[in-house]
Amino acid sequence: MKLHSIAYLSLLLFLPVVLSAQTILKDPEISKMITEVKAENLETTIHKLVSFGTRHTLSDTKSKTRGIGAAQQWVKSQFDKYALESNGRLTATIDYFTVKADGKRIATDSQLGNVMATLKGTDPTDDRVMIISGHLDSRVSDVMNTKSDAPGANDDGSGVAAMMELAKIMSKKEFPFTLIFVAVTGEEQGLYGSRHLAEHAKKSKWNVIAMINNDMIGNSLSSGTQLRDNTKVRVFSETIPYLETEEEAKMRKATNRDNDSPSRLLARYIKTTTNQYVDQLDINLVYRNDRFLRGGDHTPFSQNGFPAIRFCEMNENFNHQHQDVRTENGTKYGDLPEFMDFEYLRKITCSNLAVFSNLAWSPKAPVNVGIEVKELSNSSTLVWEAPEGKKVYGYQILIRETAASHWEKTIFVTGTKAEIPYSKDNFFFAVQSVDALGHASIPVFPVPIR
Repeated sequence: MKLHSIAYLSLLLFLPVVLSAQTILKDPEISKMITEVKAENLETTIHKLVSFGTRHTLSDTKSKTRGIGAAQQWVKSQFDKYALESNGRLTATIDYFTVKADGKRIATDSQLGNVMATLKGTDPTDDRVMIISGHLDSRVSDVMNTKSDAPGANDDGSGVAAMMELAKIMSKKEFPFTLIFVAVTGEEQGLYGSRHLAEHAKKSKWNVIAMINNDMIGNSLSSGTQLRDNTKVRVFSETIPYLETEEEAKMRKATNRDNDSPSRLLARYIKTTTNQYVDQLDINLVYRNDRFLRGGDHTPFSQNGFPAIRFCEMNENFNHQHQDVRTENGTKYGDLPEFMDFEYLRKITCSNLAVFSNLAWSPKAPVNVGIEVKELSNSSTLVWEAPEGKKVYGYQILIRETAASHWEKTIFVTGTKAEIPYSKDNFFFAVQSVDALGHASIPVFPVPIR
């Protein structure tokens, strides 16, 4: 047991039974990692990505200084540097694949590539996998223009920079299961890179417990309305799972769990963990898979049955998104670093780091979580079974009123059954496993047991 886990355990024994959802003690190791995230380092990465001129999916793959090929090789070279401090656990590759011409945004058969770094887990019996991504490709006004400069500083240099920062910091640590850091390509042409990876994950039967997509997380000023806010970030999550079975739909309707899909439970986890570790940043839970009629690289993962969410800045600036670099009527257009808020990007990167590391050190989620319905009562009795693997210190029962978007109360217990004075008619519940350092699993929504 880590030394600070003993101190945490001693404090935990004296905590009151009912806790606010936001008062869980921090793991000092996660807090220390968060201090390693620097705005200036993220800015340096952004400027390097912009230096490749264009990173259009179908741009030059031969040049060593310009185009998507050069950018891919540079990202891999950075992953290789991180690997030197990982004791051989981090490995990097460019996963090339061919996309057929589609008559739309892929003019001819093309070879695309995702730059991936895989941090191997230390427990061979733990098959969980987590994925974090940003898309490497960029574009200008004409999505088929492969020649003009497409800086892509915010869209999505910001997501790639955040993902690389996590890979650099977390590769120095040991985690029980596999973590994948990936710069996907083909996003602007139709989510090709993420779809390739998601379909591979499904075919290979990966146990993906969380996929986090970061796309445009470095701008805090909106166009048009001129709203500026670097204290909020949107997290999008699907309502009804794409691959919901008929039986699952029947259970969802019976329990009214329309707002408790696996992806939405992940989104709330992100909000709780961010409140716990990151100052001056609040997660705005958006109850839709993505922006209105738009999509991102988490979508193919959702479509393949994996819990997946998207981080996206609170206010988008369309003067600097999908625009040719130019000046018109005194207004400068283009996705350039000068229009970014690197302190905002730092905070969102810290949120990603807190969530990813907290989950990566967590025990497995409780299994067979149920709520008794054999008799009418103004109390609720929840039961579950302990998960296999890493030792569980206890469990947290999460509680919220049916109209609330986020968990409002937490009850800590050490057993696998609890009767609580909250009516199942008026509240929703979930149960998560917790270790001695407070690392919590993804919550599990209970099903009725008679």
